[in-house]
Amino acid sequence: MPLVALWAHGSLALGDYQPGRSDLDLVALVGTELDDAQQAELRVVHERLIADVPLARSLHCTYVPQGDRSDRAQKHPTWAQGEWFERPVTPVSRRELALGAVVLHGPPPVGLLPGVSDQELAEFIRAELADYWLPVTGNAKAELWLQDIWVDLGMLTFARASVTLRDGQLITKGEALEELRSMGAPTAVVDDICRRRYGTDLLKNPSASDGFRARRAEQARQFVRAGITTLLAQHGNPPPGPAHASRLTRRPLPPA
Repeated sequence: MPLVALWAHGSLALGDYQPGRSDLDLVALVGTELDDAQQAELRVVHERLIADVPLARSLHCTYVPQGDRSDRAQKHPTWAQGEWFERPVTPVSRRELALGAVVLHGPPPVGLLPGVSDQELAEFIRAELADYWLPVTGNAKAELWLQDIWVDLGMLTFARASVTLRDGQLITKGEALEELRSMGAPTAVVDDICRRRYGTDLLKNPSASDGFRARRAEQARQFVRAGITTLLAQHGNPPPGPAHASRLTRRPLPPA
């Protein structure tokens, strides 16, 4: 399996990488399509890496064969969230790579991956909000929001999507926190997210309280739901379609 290039995107490319807290998002350009044996070998490599280096749990990598730029929705072998599956290189990822990929090996991605127009990026984000995130904010999913990960992803994804649909810009999670404050998001919720992503004293954890966690869950869920509803009304609802997993966050949609 010849490695042609290796690029980092996400927080590292946008200048907001937090060691031990951020994911390390990679795209590997390989010389040929991976056969079943090569995919099995790569899966073992990732599993061994996690066993040897705990931080490797946050490493995600999509393996893209060189030369085929015709199908932007083509799914490629991927290791993410401790699993081996297939997914496309999304418009958000391609825009991040075009803006400031960290080139770890080989040539830069410009000309080697399909570009992404502002229209494609906006349509992709609207579909994510309508088909994935809006259902997750419904009453049937209320218990999810008791977990830190859903509060963080829901609030930050909504803020980042709002800026992209408004200005066409991609922003970091740190900038998304400031955007949430300017939107009038619940202060305690925003402070809690900021503490867990950027704080130094993680032992003082107010979200450990069941009472705080319950209040935070309802405030975050209602804020994100109302915000997405308004945002889609302003920018147009996309055609409905199934969304079994968020292409923005890679988290599966829980069963109803």
